Amino acid sequence: MVGLTAFFAGLVLAGPVRIQPPPVEAPDTLRPARLAPVEVQVTRTSERSLHVPATVFVVDSATLRSAQLQHGLDEVLGRVPGVYVANRFNPSLDQRLAIRGAGARANFGVRGVKVLLDGMPLTLPDGQTQLSNLDLGLVDRIEVLLGAASAMYGNAGGGVVAFESALPTERWSGRVRAGGGSFGTSRIAGQLAGSADAWSGSAALSRYASSGVRQQSTSSATQLTLTGNRVLDARWLLKARYYYADSPEAQNPGALTLAELRANRDSAAGNNILRGADKAVRQHQAGIILTHDNGRGRRADLTVFGLTRDLDNPLATAPPGPAGPTVGTFSAIDRVAGGIRLSGQQAIDQRGTRLGFGIDLQSMRDDRTNRRSRGGAPTDTIVADQRETATEFGPYLLLHLEPAAGLTVSTATRYDRVAFRVADRHLADGVDQSGRNVMGAFSGSVGASYALSAGLVGYATVASAFETPTTTELVNQANGTIGFNRDLGPQRTLSTEAGLRTSGTIAAHLAVYRSAVRDALVQAREQDGRAYFENAARLTIRGLEIGAAWQPAPWLAAQLSYSHTDARFSRYLLRDGATQVSLDGNLVPGIPRHLFRGVLTANAGPLLVEWDQQLTSQIYADDRNTLAADGWGLGITSIRLRAAAGAGGGLGMAPFVGVSNLWNRRYVASVTVNGFGGRVYEPAPGRWFYAGLEASLRPR
Repeated sequence: MVGLTAFFAGLVLAGPVRIQPPPVEAPDTLRPARLAPVEVQVTRTSERSLHVPATVFVVDSATLRSAQLQHGLDEVLGRVPGVYVANRFNPSLDQRLAIRGAGARANFGVRGVKVLLDGMPLTLPDGQTQLSNLDLGLVDRIEVLLGAASAMYGNAGGGVVAFESALPTERWSGRVRAGGGSFGTSRIAGQLAGSADAWSGSAALSRYASSGVRQQSTSSATQLTLTGNRVLDARWLLKARYYYADSPEAQNPGALTLAELRANRDSAAGNNILRGADKAVRQHQAGIILTHDNGRGRRADLTVFGLTRDLDNPLATAPPGPAGPTVGTFSAIDRVAGGIRLSGQQAIDQRGTRLGFGIDLQSMRDDRTNRRSRGGAPTDTIVADQRETATEFGPYLLLHLEPAAGLTVSTATRYDRVAFRVADRHLADGVDQSGRNVMGAFSGSVGASYALSAGLVGYATVASAFETPTTTELVNQANGTIGFNRDLGPQRTLSTEAGLRTSGTIAAHLAVYRSAVRDALVQAREQDGRAYFENAARLTIRGLEIGAAWQPAPWLAAQLSYSHTDARFSRYLLRDGATQVSLDGNLVPGIPRHLFRGVLTANAGPLLVEWDQQLTSQIYADDRNTLAADGWGLGITSIRLRAAAGAGGGLGMAPFVGVSNLWNRRYVASVTVNGFGGRVYEPAPGRWFYAGLEASLRPR
């Protein structure tokens, strides 16, 4: 890896490519148009990406429209340095997403990263994110902000991922994309879009199904997306969004022990089979976004959103009391959430000084009922019945300065108040587990960038962040009993980073950073599959990120990324019965130290060919560093092909085919951190194939 690092560093430091990026001017209209590629919004103001004093990446539509299945974040976000996306091949759990180590402790869902879809947060006020409503086939652009982002977004210790769909600009268009492959996998999606005068909108429907790569991993899902846009006048734009997701089946095979992995990689955990571990979700989300831009440096955005989520979740976790081979826990959650986001920016002078401001209000309410189950079917015996609420309030201020030619300075400050409450409605056990916990935090950041030349910019940033425990982590006490954990608080991070980026024929990026985390939320123990958390550790995370995009010829392009993440416990005393064990210096589990991805794309006429190579080093799966998943050796290779041709009359046809894990390597795709009984290994399948066809129709 040393030679690889030196190669990338040479690309960055060998001298700038002197191509001046075009200036970004304030638009004089909000009629649908593609956002300029050198401008980003994830910083909550309009910024030229080359000069942002932070680490920001943009995944463009060309990458998203490649010959992928368009079903998992690993297909596209894994190309961003500093972002780790692990496909668990477990349909009941979201893919593991971590940015600079943040979010690695999440054994389901996404933690520590703020996720937005068309300006609406998918992240709840307690910091957890489910990706049920995200249809990658409709995403036109992804902006990724790496590092402590609480000064702008509140409860976000690792960064921000913002997904954006395109505004229709053609009179009408339609497309259908159908594909299928190994493990009974199929996905079919269709979209109609159009615009007329001040109106535009789209309707999209997709259906995914798979028999799964392991036992107990069958899944299916249907997604519906409706969008509408109305230009009220040259300065006002109103957008409406509705997302619906229905996944009646998402079986959970669970993680394996090392012995089970070696015996049969395709098997599932015995308890998961006997207890019918599964998940059924139905979710609605809607929102309205109103934008005003006067074309002279004043902009305001108001977003109002809400969602409902019904979850039926048979778990392999044994309930309190007598149990048996088929006795598990059936968890049902009825969720209602919503909020308001208001943000604005005002130009102060002609030198680029801007003031940004806003406020985020968000709340959620979960009615949770846990019952004893047999074989995944609920019984009448209730073991928990409670209402869990979380409310977030966060005002912020931003200041953008350009005090001298080539110099950009950005500062931000924010205060967040997150209130949690649990109301116990199951008092038949004689214990009231109700409780309340209010967590408040100030966050700040200051960063500066300087243009060393027309195409080379250096930057540095210092920022603080905080991350609260989730409602799921608060419902169990650290002493090993069920009940609201009043002692659990947020973890806090202080992060520093410095970097260089270039633009031109070679667009390269180099960043180094250090994050110090105190009161880190760690899983102190697990009992009968139930996790208990404490603010028990301090972490130190040091990292290096290198990326380069090079186009040596019009038909050939290479995209390379490398991340080195050294995340260690700087102080951690683990309770082991009546004694304490020091884990100081141990590596934080769930985070690979080395991560490489390279994509070589050849586009000759209508034919596109991609060679995708991924390498990951060894990953520890437990705090003690006794359980580890081996690295990927020479790497996992995927090849994708797509052909595009017009069939006349505005009809386009694009067949595609792909093969993943070309050399049929046996590897572990992800780990379950601190899994009970050594169940930590989540195996990947061997070689697998898919193929499909996309047909599009638009006016000639």
